[in-house]
Amino acid sequence: MAMLKTRTANYQAFDRTVGQQGRVLVFLFVMTAFLFGGIGSRLGYLQLVEGDRNRQMADENRIRLIPKPPERGKILDRKGRILAGNTFSYSVFLWPLAAKKPEWPQTVQLLSKILNIPTAEIQQRVEQAGVNSPSLIRIAQGISQAQIVALEEHRSFLSGVEVDREALRFYPHGEIGAHILGYIGELNEEELAARRDQGYRLGDVMGKMGVEATYESTLRGTWGGQQVEVDGQGKVIRILGQKVARPGNDITLSIDLDLQKAAEAALGTRNGAIVAMDPRDGAILALASYPAFDPNWFARRMTQAQWDELQRRQFPFVNRALQGFPPASTFKIVTAVAGLESGKFSPDTVLMTYPALYTGGFAFHDWNRAGFGPQGFAGALAWSSNTFFGQVARRIGPETLVEWARRFGMGSKTGIDLPGEAPGFVPDPQWKQETFDEGWYDGDSLIVSIGQGALQVSPLQAAVMFAVPANGGYKVRPHLIRSDNPDRWRQSLNLKPSTVRVVRQGLRQVVTNGTGGALNVPEVAIAGKSGTGEDPPRPHHTWFGGYAPAENPEIVVVAFAENSGGGGGSVCGPMVLKVIQAYMQIRNR
Repeated sequence: MAMLKTRTANYQAFDRTVGQQGRVLVFLFVMTAFLFGGIGSRLGYLQLVEGDRNRQMADENRIRLIPKPPERGKILDRKGRILAGNTFSYSVFLWPLAAKKPEWPQTVQLLSKILNIPTAEIQQRVEQAGVNSPSLIRIAQGISQAQIVALEEHRSFLSGVEVDREALRFYPHGEIGAHILGYIGELNEEELAARRDQGYRLGDVMGKMGVEATYESTLRGTWGGQQVEVDGQGKVIRILGQKVARPGNDITLSIDLDLQKAAEAALGTRNGAIVAMDPRDGAILALASYPAFDPNWFARRMTQAQWDELQRRQFPFVNRALQGFPPASTFKIVTAVAGLESGKFSPDTVLMTYPALYTGGFAFHDWNRAGFGPQGFAGALAWSSNTFFGQVARRIGPETLVEWARRFGMGSKTGIDLPGEAPGFVPDPQWKQETFDEGWYDGDSLIVSIGQGALQVSPLQAAVMFAVPANGGYKVRPHLIRSDNPDRWRQSLNLKPSTVRVVRQGLRQVVTNGTGGALNVPEVAIAGKSGTGEDPPRPHHTWFGGYAPAENPEIVVVAFAENSGGGGGSVCGPMVLKVIQAYMQIRNR
């Protein structure tokens, strides 16, 4: 009986487990179908719904955009010699998509050490472009051979880093012509934001000063590039597409390189400027300003030593040829023309000169404190008599004097194709009333008549002034771009032939028996005028402007020395002579 009971119990247990095993099989089948269904659904979703997006992401991981910047157009002198060109150098690029993210901090640190660039700067450039950018990002340009070797030695630790060759701006003559040429530099964030719609991109350079800035659109060119497929190691498999970069256009300037060198040598290390111009059409033959800078320093990463050197110079980026200063006695050309054209004086007028003129209780002295006896316009220019031209200004009045100053172009920009030109300033009765709440006095006219007081004229404007008697009565527009159409650049001031003749006689006598005796040389006849401008409490400025040959002028030269002390004839006269002599030698080659 006991055995029977036991069997019965076992049969009952068996009956219960048969049903449970079936349910387990059903459960496993259902779960398997569910899992495979979910996976299939997900695969279907990824392929059908997000297929385009995923294909794009895959392409971005294997397709690289390699931009090719255009070669910048060259800047040439009038004889076709290169003033600004290009040389090829090696640059370092990052491709964030190809970089291994866990190794990124190590990559940045290593690049920083090799290239001597702060890690924050590298990271900032990547963030500007976007960490998912398919394009290469330039982080250094013009690297040394030693840096190239170091990068190659550490290539296994620098995933996503490439070294490639590209054009780099090069100025073969260093500081020569720096204020004409200017320099280029990489766009900052504000400039990039303002120029994106013009096709500029991160890492682009642009002209920041001088001709490089004025003719940016001409010199720049058009970007090109390649779209390539790469493998997992970042190696190019094939080129998918290519657009050839179009180089910028060359431009030819009116500058003569040899004369530019002569002008800068004549100026030397004096703060100031020299302008040499063709008086017939305003073409600039040379334009020097000191102190200057080397534009090559800006074409690549500037060193600390270069930056320190710039800080030691006194405003090296200021083009003093375009800034206003009291023109001193050179302005007597305008006073003479205003007097002769007013109808109140004839070409034969003779006035007594005095030790001083008196007005309002003040003495207006002649510079020699003795006067020069009776003088006509030519003699008064030769001896630079203050009291002669003070009498002229008294009689014609401030309105006529101011009108002629402005007709000569003073008080407004000349229009030269350079940025940063100052308009200068011509004071008048209205300005004085508004500024000082008082009227125009006789003494104001006397001060302006000899180029002092609030009057401001740039060396370039002075060159335009000297060109008027040199070319027979035309105001020219100075320009740097080479042109074969002289009539485009000048307009007649409708001067009487007698006015031109008398002023030219006076300017020639300045050299033959007046204050410009240093320029009285046998090989070429020079005419000109000196000037000494007060700038208290600092030493005074000095000027000399001249043209040659005196009878048929081909060149006007104006030299200005800032706070030099001394006299215009003794300080600036020799500078003008050197430039004119250099021109005559160049012309006769």
